[in-house]
Amino acid sequence: MREVHGRKLISTLHEDGRLIVELIEETLRPPKGDEVLVRVEAAPINPSDLGLLLASADVENADYAEGRIVARMPEPARRALAGRVGQPMTIGNEAAGTVIAAGEAPEAQALMGKRVAMIGGGMYAEYRLLGAAGCMALPDDVTAEQGASAFVNPMTALGFVETMRREGHKAIVHTAAASNLGQMLVRICQEDGIPLVNIVRNDAQVAILRDLGADYVLDSSKDDFNARLQDAVTATGATIVFDAIGGGDLVSRILHAMEQAASKAAPYSRYGSDILKQAYIYGALDLSPTILTRSFGFGWNVGGWLLFPFLQKIGGESAERLRRRVRDGLTTTFASHYKARISLGQALSRDAVLRYNARRTGEKYLIVPNG
Repeated sequence: MREVHGRKLISTLHEDGRLIVELIEETLRPPKGDEVLVRVEAAPINPSDLGLLLASADVENADYAEGRIVARMPEPARRALAGRVGQPMTIGNEAAGTVIAAGEAPEAQALMGKRVAMIGGGMYAEYRLLGAAGCMALPDDVTAEQGASAFVNPMTALGFVETMRREGHKAIVHTAAASNLGQMLVRICQEDGIPLVNIVRNDAQVAILRDLGADYVLDSSKDDFNARLQDAVTATGATIVFDAIGGGDLVSRILHAMEQAASKAAPYSRYGSDILKQAYIYGALDLSPTILTRSFGFGWNVGGWLLFPFLQKIGGESAERLRRRVRDGLTTTFASHYKARISLGQALSRDAVLRYNARRTGEKYLIVPNG
């Protein structure tokens, strides 16, 4: 096979504070060893992708041209991102496509001609050269669009349940719960009989989860939210929360509700309940500071949760068990839904950027590089 020519998106932060996102040409050599060459057919835009693609740049007032965006990065953000200054970054954590060439290794040859889901970065491109280990062969009845989101959201949702079990909790609280990930978590918890408290921000999101059959759906914008949260945490016994918001005081309010529930039948202690309340922040929909008002005793932890370190921690056998479950449920439990499909070029248009960078719950965009 000869070299393949295609296009890919890169994002570069410059010393002067300019963020340049552009579509460039690339040449890919034939695959060797365990490598495969994949024609990319669908790649979702996840919040984690936006953190690298646009970060905190001022896209509202950016300069847009065909195949290129030039935006200003606020000085505090530029300082925080100093480590990436001058480095062209490829974008896109996951995708799906068809293997059009394979190296000589058996694991690569086994994927030749197959439709695969991929993980490993650099997926906002027309072609992707990567190791066979970063690919998962899709069932024949699963399309590239259905398989494009086979890793990040499904494995994260399963990772939440796995973390809950390993740490000895019995019920979960989840925020921004009407997202694609949140809907998957609802279905997983229904299948596994796990109580789940879902927190959303408006009536439309409540309706989405009610239609899925979720038992506890709370709107944080309502005046009675704190009381309803207290009731739901008491009813489920939830002592672990996975938070996609990050900023503000929502985590603190959830920990307070957990403490109140844990203390109801316990003798008074000025140190609070001895039941551990765990909060994991895995997203940053709100970039303001996380506010903790210490009304939940001393038995608590707040930390971050990231998918890939979690998978490394549980080991290959457990990670493969989760992957098998995803593969078997791609069109049911782990189905993703998209608001719109856009090309690589359209991904750099002002209208599209302002829409997908708004990061609205339930409004997931899909890049179709070769569509």
